[in-house]
Amino acid sequence: MSSPQPHRATRRRAARVRTRRKRALLALAGLAVLAAIVLLASGGGGGHVAKPVTASGASGSKGNAPAPRAASVSVVQTGTLPAPIQDAAAAAVSPSRFLLMGGIDQAEASVSDILSATATGATRVGALPSALHDASASVLSGAAYLFGGGVVESFSGITRVSASGAAQPAGQLPTPASDVASVAIGATIYVVGGYTGQTPLRTILAWRPGESARVVATLPKPLRYAAVAALGGKLLIAGGTSGEAASRDVYSFDPTTRALARVGLLPTELTHAAAASIGGTMYVFGGRSAAADGQTRRILAVGPDGTVHEAGLLPRALSDVAAVALGGGVVLAGGRDSAGRVQDTILTAKTGAV
Repeated sequence: MSSPQPHRATRRRAARVRTRRKRALLALAGLAVLAAIVLLASGGGGGHVAKPVTASGASGSKGNAPAPRAASVSVVQTGTLPAPIQDAAAAAVSPSRFLLMGGIDQAEASVSDILSATATGATRVGALPSALHDASASVLSGAAYLFGGGVVESFSGITRVSASGAAQPAGQLPTPASDVASVAIGATIYVVGGYTGQTPLRTILAWRPGESARVVATLPKPLRYAAVAALGGKLLIAGGTSGEAASRDVYSFDPTTRALARVGLLPTELTHAAAASIGGTMYVFGGRSAAADGQTRRILAVGPDGTVHEAGLLPRALSDVAAVALGGGVVLAGGRDSAGRVQDTILTAKTGAV
């Protein structure tokens, strides 16, 4: 008869094996629960849905106003300019016509041309007092007002250009300024940022015909080449160059209270873009990174609360385009591609709900 000890040892070993198996199963179950929690927290279990970027850079934080409905933008070529041009100033002088003033041609020379343009073509109707580029223009009472600009040096002049193309002096900015953006709200034109030729500017100026330009706000940082549009009685300011860096910031300025706040962030740093507002949304067209060949095709829709959506694509990557709201859409003229080619195209952008 054999001793019982081996049987007890066998039973103890079997018990230890069962215990280890139970512990392993419990550990695996715990890991499965943890994985499920992580998956749910990260929004898994289905296709990822991109949320609008907020001012803090986070997606859709609690308490934010509902994001505006996204819009799609389709862009087609509808016309051709008499010659390639970039960095021209544009202002709509009627529901179907705009003026295109100054700019840089394919030979990298500044021009003084004033073109009368539609969505299908343009004709030279006059000349500015001097060649210039990187000016900005806005309309009051059917006439365009051109602010600053430069060639080797920046200019301080304000020029009135009639709908027929006649140019005459209308005032002076407090300092020379090129690389500016401007927009009209009511009877006032606001001029944003710029560059004196030595110093980048961080001012927002207010100007009316017959009056002196005055500083009404100071940006948190110097800003050149910003995309600016009027929306709901406020200025929206997107991107631009600060120092040597392109910016992602979206600012809102209320002329009534003079309150200025950062309300959003663009998806990436962006400068040399164009902007126009339609139907309660500012659309930002093209632009580039801080690199001269960093052009983009993207069209961004920016809501009044600073939320940003991608709304479409340009036919090609472009910066330094002139843009005007015209005929229920946006007309884009000229620009520069990533190979350095200056464009002679007129593009028309139309919006539609997604």
